[in-house]
Amino acid sequence: MSPITTHVLDTANGTPAANLRVVLERRTDDGFVSVGEGVTNSDGRVADLLTKATFVVGTYRICFFGLSDYNDGFYPEARICFLVNDISAHYHVPLLLSPYGYSTYRGS
Repeated sequence: MSPITTHVLDTANGTPAANLRVVLERRTDDGFVSVGEGVTNSDGRVADLLTKATFVVGTYRICFFGLSDYNDGFYPEARICFLVNDISAHYHVPLLLSPYGYSTYRGS
C-alpha cells in the first residue's frame, strides 16, 4: 500500500466520488514534479499513488481533476499541499466534495 492515500467523498449525495483523476506531486528545487497518479475507484479511493521506495521527507501536493465534470460544480480542480516529516508514518488525505465547496483533513 502507498504511504500516501486519498479518499474522495461526495457530501452532497452521500456517496464516494468515483472516476476522478488524482495526481501526487512532490516539491523540488525546480517546483512540483509528479511522483504518482491514479483514478478514484468505486469507493472513491486511490490506494497506490506512491511506492515506499520513492517516499522522502518534503512537501507534497495532491491534485484532484475533473471535479466540475463530476458534480456540475464551481471548482474544476482542487490542490492540497501538505508536509511529510516522518516517512515511517502513513498519510491519508481525504477530500470532501460538494458542488460549491470542498474540505480536507489529515485522516488515519
